[in-house]
Amino acid sequence: MTRRALDLILSGGGLMVAVLLVAIAFAAGTQYTFATNYVKEELSAQKITFTTADKLTVEEKTWKPGSVALITYAGQPLETGPQAEAYAKYYIAKHMDAAAKAAGFDGATYATLGAIRTDLSADIAAAKAKGDTVAAADLQKKLDSATSLRTTMQTGETLRGLLLTVYGFSVLGNMAGLASTLLYGLAAIMFALAAAGFVHALATPKGKPVFTPAREPIHATSPA
Repeated sequence: MTRRALDLILSGGGLMVAVLLVAIAFAAGTQYTFATNYVKEELSAQKITFTTADKLTVEEKTWKPGSVALITYAGQPLETGPQAEAYAKYYIAKHMDAAAKAAGFDGATYATLGAIRTDLSADIAAAKAKGDTVAAADLQKKLDSATSLRTTMQTGETLRGLLLTVYGFSVLGNMAGLASTLLYGLAAIMFALAAAGFVHALATPKGKPVFTPAREPIHATSPA
């Protein structure tokens, strides 16, 4: 095989790889664009706006280290994945936590309130069986409070789940965008290498072999 033929084969293969990388990069780029636009459209439709900084309480600003995001996005419409994460984890979650404390069930969640309500119902039945109407009335108030809180928790958890799902979708979109950029870069390198290979092939003599065999050294022999 000649050196020119080898260069043409390798350069042609590199060119095909470059074209394939461009195709994959384009596909990843379209996924990034779709994800970005979809997230913005869906979140904008909810018409959620972050509370302005002057109306945030000190506790809202300092509840968790990530609560500073509420200051960063203060007054802005919720339109991006990171904003959705911040609103779900540091605004909704904070108010759900506060609601549980105010109702007397600190740390309770939608799931744990089910068992709490069951226990309270049993305690009310036991109090009524003993004829203790005062205790039964007090327990009924707690049960009503737990029931109301559970409804609040259900609404909050549902919204949090939806927002965090959108955030996850935006992360995948960003990863697709990063992959697209990297693939375009690799494709550019492959195009450059393929072009260099073609140039080298054209500059190489047609009949030049890939490897030139080494010549045997000629040793002079002295006459006998």
